[in-house]
Amino acid sequence: MFRKFMGLFSNDLSIDLGTANTLIYVRGKGMVLNEPSVVSIRNNHRGSGMRSIVAVGENAKMMLGKENKDIQTVRPMKDGVIADFEVTEKMLQSFIRKVHEAKFFQPSPRVLVCVPCGSTQVERRAIRESAAGAGAREVYLIEEPMAAAIGAGMPVSEPTGSMVVDIGGGTTEVATLSLNGIVWSDSVKIGGDRFDDAIIKYVRRNYGMVIGESTAERIKKNIGTAYHEVNPETMEIHGSNMAESAPRRFTLNSNEVLEALQEPLHTIISAVRTALENTPPELGADIAEHGIVLTGGGALLRNIHTLISEETGIPVIIADDPLTCVARGGGRALELMDEKGLDVFSFD
Repeated sequence: MFRKFMGLFSNDLSIDLGTANTLIYVRGKGMVLNEPSVVSIRNNHRGSGMRSIVAVGENAKMMLGKENKDIQTVRPMKDGVIADFEVTEKMLQSFIRKVHEAKFFQPSPRVLVCVPCGSTQVERRAIRESAAGAGAREVYLIEEPMAAAIGAGMPVSEPTGSMVVDIGGGTTEVATLSLNGIVWSDSVKIGGDRFDDAIIKYVRRNYGMVIGESTAERIKKNIGTAYHEVNPETMEIHGSNMAESAPRRFTLNSNEVLEALQEPLHTIISAVRTALENTPPELGADIAEHGIVLTGGGALLRNIHTLISEETGIPVIIADDPLTCVARGGGRALELMDEKGLDVFSFD
């Protein structure tokens, strides 16, 4: 009863609880939060043996790789699911408070969380309980490909085949959709984090240099590409030389980054091909006509649409603002749920 009363002072939220970033869409306000899914923890707080939260989101990410012996910076989400329940709950609590302006009341919103289509019932229960523990009075789950397709403006309610490829931080979701449902879907544990790991390993193997996650992410964003370039871009990198154990500089170009990313890119292409093979012929004809839509932060990797299009022979379109498609689609799903009832989509 108390939570229902508190709900009068809270806004409905759609949360894209991602491995790399957490995005929150507030009904009636739009996108209000986009922060890294990173938490800094102080171990053995004041000698009590307990853990305490030092920073969450952007402030915590700034500490990544620069902590002292008492502070540990962690990513509580791994491959799109919860790796540390307690820390995820605290992170969500912090984000939910941040997006609510009413300071006198503990927010108790209705929350829709987007989950990977390959997540198990145990993993979904953990996400539901974490959101409830963070203060949500009602928690709904929707699969990420459906939310991404709605956010991208695809005609998911029509008797037409649509295909969405959502490349997130921890997973890539590939799905064929029709009539407000998923016809076929797959989730592979490849995403932006695996791109970063591949760059770190390539630099270590070919240059004998050690770089951190933040540097690898900068390389990916600045000069990363999924397709060979005639005039590759270059970037000066600072790292630690393994042989000399000293800081050194070196130059990397975009075609070298492409070489580093070959394995994760091949896995994504294989997942798309498998989805096309498992799509019924009539829906496949619609997809061939209208194309595949890319969403998620991975869609921002330069030329990835060109690579997928060349490998599949089907047009590929990058959605507008692909990073926020899932959260925006979840927000629209909440609105449709109120307008037409819970049975519009397959909510958990």
